[in-house]
Amino acid sequence: MIGGVAVGLLLMPLIGFWMSLLVVVGVPALAYLALDPGQRRRLRRAAGRREIGR
Repeated sequence: MIGGVAVGLLLMPLIGFWMSLLVVVGVPALAYLALDPGQRRRLRRAAGRREIGR
């Protein structure tokens, strides 16, 4: 997911702000949608544990 953000930021001068924003948002979203339901549940549980105060 971080790779998509990095690529979008690196491409910003070449392809413009809006296209790079599309890459920054689209790559992580597509990566999440490519996971099967069990992997998505595991990812949500792991992300929930990182909250402050838990």
